[in-house]
Amino acid sequence: MHISPFREDGVTYGTPTWIWSVVVDGNLYVRAYNGTNSSWYQAATKQKAGRIAAGGLTKEVAFETVEDKLMTASMMPIERNISRAHI
Repeated sequence: MHISPFREDGVTYGTPTWIWSVVVDGNLYVRAYNGTNSSWYQAATKQKAGRIAAGGLTKEVAFETVEDKLMTASMMPIERNISRAHI
């Protein structure tokens, strides 16, 4: 899958970047291969929107970090499932 968060202007898409992805409980999760300092990750967390492309489909998406959701104990199993899927 490729990910393209918006650039600073909030209108122009960034360069499509290959990313790791997994679906857990019907939700799509992605991870930065080069860590959270990668440019696409920084743009996604700042702009909170962009698009993804896979299998000939392109979709507009909203981005949020798992850490934002982990404030509740009920989300902890999700983090474990995401980690297992990436091993």
